[in-house]
Amino acid sequence: MHPRASQLIRQLDLQPHPEGGFFREVARSALPVHSDPVDGIRPAYTDIYFLLTAGQVSHWHRVRHDEIWHFYEGSPLRLLQLSANLEQLSDQTLDPALGRYKLVVPGDCWQAAESLGDYSLVGCTVAPGFDFADFCMLKDLPEVAAKVYWNFPDLGRFVTKKNSGQDPPKNQGISTR
Repeated sequence: MHPRASQLIRQLDLQPHPEGGFFREVARSALPVHSDPVDGIRPAYTDIYFLLTAGQVSHWHRVRHDEIWHFYEGSPLRLLQLSANLEQLSDQTLDPALGRYKLVVPGDCWQAAESLGDYSLVGCTVAPGFDFADFCMLKDLPEVAAKVYWNFPDLGRFVTKKNSGQDPPKNQGISTR
């Protein structure tokens, strides 16, 4: 691991995130708001630090609300987005050299990311605020994951963790390559 990435993990008190990488929540609004997508109350916003190191990925996941990714330091970050119907792929980069410091992922859109170098430190702001009840990993939906393997075979590594012992989903009535 790059020495600066190790330093950031200690300095910012980052912890492992279920989707991959490291994170720490740094802000949670005290203002409660109603969320139509979840038909419930959430904080107006939440904000985290999120760090990916070389070789780590943020696995395919979705959040019910819009998420803004902010670039802070390190190497550019590749941010993938798949539409809810798994047919439209967006492949963008947070890269200060290109003047791209922020990207928005709409709620219910599948997303995955990776650092394009030694490490990438970003922030993620979700509004209405993040709650793990509104979070879903693609690997937990085998039939949906199989569609991603079928439609985008080169992005399968974003579905499951390397050396996790979990194989790609078996054919469950959906053709796979």
